[in-house]
Amino acid sequence: MNNVIMRKLVLTANYQSLAAEKVVGSFVISVPPSNADDAVFLGDAGDDVPWVPGEWHGFNRVNLAEIQVKGTPGDIVTVVGGTW
Repeated sequence: MNNVIMRKLVLTANYQSLAAEKVVGSFVISVPPSNADDAVFLGDAGDDVPWVPGEWHGFNRVNLAEIQVKGTPGDIVTVVGGTW
């Protein structure tokens, strides 16, 4: 890994990317159990994919700028990992 990435994204009611520009690497994306409601990710077919509070998944060689999420304003999503 070249650079360590640790981010906290505050959700809004509109979709937003996990990164403003291309960031490729391996990451664990999580929805903390303290969130009030589900975080909703935009699926590859354009459908809503809800993640419940406490849910997390690991991803290898993904671009954070291509992952979009929305949810209850003030809830968060965290991203921890590194670039290639």
